[in-house]
Order: sequence, then structure tokens, then C-alpha cells
Amino acid sequence: MPTRRLSCIALVVSICLAACSHVSTVRLQPDTVEVGPGLRPIAGLQSNAISLYLLFIPIPGVDLDKVVNQMLIVAAKTIGADKVANLRFDIDPDGGIWALRKLAFYRSAQASGIAVQVTAPESDPNADQGPEPVGGEATNGTPYPASAAAPGAMN
Repeated sequence: MPTRRLSCIALVVSICLAACSHVSTVRLQPDTVEVGPGLRPIAGLQSNAISLYLLFIPIPGVDLDKVVNQMLIVAAKTIGADKVANLRFDIDPDGGIWALRKLAFYRSAQASGIAVQVTAPESDPNADQGPEPVGGEATNGTPYPASAAAPGAMN
């Protein structure tokens, strides 16, 4: 009987250790999600990790570095992303009254963001017309010469 009980405990501990972290990914359509100029969204990512505690001993231990850098950003790079936009992260507090949770509870951390590829900036359609005038434009639409100041400007 004691051997059976020990194997059940070992099974429960193994399941808890195996299920301590997870990364979820969902593909995004670039035309339905706006992340900013020059960025093309490819996937939404979410990473979660849980650390169980028994008498202040973490099993296996969790921190923001693991959730953000080792899980979320690695998953983004794996699917071909250049960066992660709209990054959000959270972790249960570690100090103060929250330290009592380490007696026999858990601590969790999560991070989420949008994996994006950096695209080339749009080309200037007026690039072949030369540089813009230095002094701006006069009211009749003709540009000021580079040596003349705009009206009201001080030299």
C-alpha cells in the first residue's frame, strides 16, 4: 500500500511540474489588427507560468524574465517575428503580506503581446521632385528661396 501511495504522490507532483508554464499563439490577419506604422502583425501571443510553494520553497520558481524573455519573445522569434508590440505583463506580488502565500500556495506570472514583422516604410511619391523647400510655401504656392526667411520669422 505505501508504494502505491508514493507513486500517486509522484504522479501528482509530475503533473504539477509539467503544467507549470504554457505559451498560446493565435494567427492574426494583418488587415484586421492595427499595431502601428511600419509593423505587420502575424500572431497574438500569451505566456503563463505558475510556481507552487511548499513552506517557502518554490517548485519550480517563476519570474518575469522567464515569462517575457524566455517564453514570449522566444515564441515570437520562432514564428518569424522581428519584435513584440503591445507587450503587457503581470506577476503576483512577492513581498509584504503576499509572502504568506508561499506557505502552501502558488505564484503566477503572465505576459502577452502581438508578434510583428517590421516592414519597409512607404516610399515618398514625390521623391523625384527634389527636397521640400526650407522656408515653406508662400500664400501663392511658390516656395521661398532657401536664403529668405518666411514672413514673421526672425533672423
